[in-house]
Amino acid sequence: MNDCRGVPPTLPDMDMKSHPPPLLHGYLAALRRHIKHAPGSREGKRAAEKLGILALKRGLTTPGVAQVHQRSLASLGLIRYPAESGENAVQRAADFFTAAVKPIEDSQGGLAEANTRLQAAVETLSQRSDELGAANEELRQEISRRKEVEDSLRTSELTSSQLLAKSREMQEELRYLSRRLIVAQEEERKRISRELHDVIAQTLTGINVRLATLKLETTAGAKDFQKKIAFTQRLLEKSMGVVYRFAFDLRPSVLDDLGLLPAVRSYIKDFSARTGIRVDFTASSRIEKLDNTRLTVLYRIVQEGLANIARHARASRAEIVIQAHASGVHMKITDNGRGFRLDSPTKSMRRERLGLLGMRERVEMIGGTFHVDSALKKGTTLRVDFPQASRGAKQAPSKAP
Repeated sequence: MNDCRGVPPTLPDMDMKSHPPPLLHGYLAALRRHIKHAPGSREGKRAAEKLGILALKRGLTTPGVAQVHQRSLASLGLIRYPAESGENAVQRAADFFTAAVKPIEDSQGGLAEANTRLQAAVETLSQRSDELGAANEELRQEISRRKEVEDSLRTSELTSSQLLAKSREMQEELRYLSRRLIVAQEEERKRISRELHDVIAQTLTGINVRLATLKLETTAGAKDFQKKIAFTQRLLEKSMGVVYRFAFDLRPSVLDDLGLLPAVRSYIKDFSARTGIRVDFTASSRIEKLDNTRLTVLYRIVQEGLANIARHARASRAEIVIQAHASGVHMKITDNGRGFRLDSPTKSMRRERLGLLGMRERVEMIGGTFHVDSALKKGTTLRVDFPQASRGAKQAPSKAP
């Protein structure tokens, strides 16, 4: 091999900043060793591949490595060799160059493939981003719509709550007024009853006594006068009976004077005489320990319950049971009448319901419960329960005559 140090290069000077001397010197030395070995030496190709990897790390591309290769060829004088004398050396140099640029070519191929994959990933990400943006917009609209619905529901709920509270307040006020009306009505009945009994009845009694006296004082010849007086007496007696019955219906004095049980037995006796309906009455003597309000309620329930039986039930028999126990008082009124449907819309049923509503209101006024059981052709049962039963008296059933 000729010395080529005095021969000027055939290529332009290379940029030594881009291709620093260590890479050039290493490439030149490795190329020289490769050319000296037999063709196909794998040691030289491995050295070339290492130089190619080093060039790749330093940022050189294939044209840059080609410049290093040609500079090395010029330094070795291979470019000036005749074709017949340097053919093998040039071929070996070509093989060396091919092995040197292989890492760069492989890297560029991998970069292209990676770039393609990256571009596809970017496109997919962009598409996903657009889809996410659209989904976010739909979600924002849905959130806005739901917020509007929630605000509307909250407003509606507040309005409903206010209306419900107002309705309950009005219902409670109506219940209070209804109870006050019942109390005032009972007090008025008591006052009228006493006036009828103490004033009018006594006056009529005095008139009757006076007429009896006049009757005895008349002469035997005055028969016509005696007949008139006797007729007047009969009118007075009938009027007195009406007044007493009226006073008893308003509020029997026996209820205040003797108690509930005698008053109920007296009322049942008169009721059976007027209607022909047999009534069995059983009660506990400890009932009399209750306060006047509860005794009045029990009496009115008996009174209204029997009145309903007489007006609507077509019954032949009824039973009244009043029991006192540790937790309160229980009363039951049953009949063997025709019964009725609780949901019946008939006019007679509406009238009967007025009586049931009055009884229910009286019971609820003292903190009790009122229940009705009835079916067609199976009779009717009224049940009353209320707390605070008085204690201390023994259970002693009492039968009405």
